[in-house]
Amino acid sequence: MTATAIRPGRVENDGEVKPQRTKPVLTRRERKGLRLARALVWPALAAAIIITQIPFLVTIYYSFQQWNLLRPGDQKFVWFDNYVTVLTNGAFVSSLRATVVIVGASVLISLVFGMVLALLLDRKFMGQGLARTLLITPFLMMPAAASLIWKWSMLDSNVGMVNWALGLIGIDPVAWNTDVPILTIIMVLTWQYTPFMMLILLAGLQSQPQDVLEAASVDGAGPIRTFFSMTLPHMRQYMELSILLGTILLLQVFDPIAIMTRGTGGTKTLSYLLYERAFVGLEIGEAAAYGVLTVLLTIIVAMVALRSLFKIFKTEGTR
Repeated sequence: MTATAIRPGRVENDGEVKPQRTKPVLTRRERKGLRLARALVWPALAAAIIITQIPFLVTIYYSFQQWNLLRPGDQKFVWFDNYVTVLTNGAFVSSLRATVVIVGASVLISLVFGMVLALLLDRKFMGQGLARTLLITPFLMMPAAASLIWKWSMLDSNVGMVNWALGLIGIDPVAWNTDVPILTIIMVLTWQYTPFMMLILLAGLQSQPQDVLEAASVDGAGPIRTFFSMTLPHMRQYMELSILLGTILLLQVFDPIAIMTRGTGGTKTLSYLLYERAFVGLEIGEAAAYGVLTVLLTIIVAMVALRSLFKIFKTEGTR
């Protein structure tokens, strides 16, 4: 067993002496097990560093260089000139604005639909497992495949199913990808990420104490009042977590924009701008600077998300 060392106590304001506990004193066997556990973690940690951190450091290195693939011999260090160019040429600000609009709208609409679906699934009915599996399917599809399906099968102005349905009620066909590109991207992202929101919110609904809901029903509270007075406050942290994690995922979205709109009509997000500078403009230095700024933005959002995640775990653990 682990022994715990106790220091001489300190005197509180009420005169009571309370002992001060220090770190547990581990036995030899426990120290050996701890060293083994740390040794087993090192390979995974080393692999994570090699896969993630080394490429990021290389990206930072390239961001300090002037390097155009059309002039491979004209490569030199320019230090922060690429960052100055990125922040002053206007493309970064417009892409940041497009990213905020597309990501923000997609996350909020997905959250609303995810809440509705979670409420419907949080009850017993025949075929519940099948319905849950079918609703999760869009999130499991490859983004490129989903984008191609929406571009040609669903939203094509000539043979798309959406325009066919609109024609049944007398509405003229809409060229979604060119007339309303932002709305098109938001529709696709909402369809694909609503199941992600639904899973998190469904977990939150199932963690709600049933005895409290039964007591509210006995006291005469209806479903609407119970939802707004009890369920919604309980779901606040889960909704925050859904928004933050969904934002992290959507900040990296590239396939729908590249396949459906190619960045036109205000859909050029930061991820697509990075691709455009690297593989169209062949400006490796500027593309690396865009990448570093995008990663920093994602890290900031991730830090907020992780803080909320730890807060949820701490709250659930004290119940």
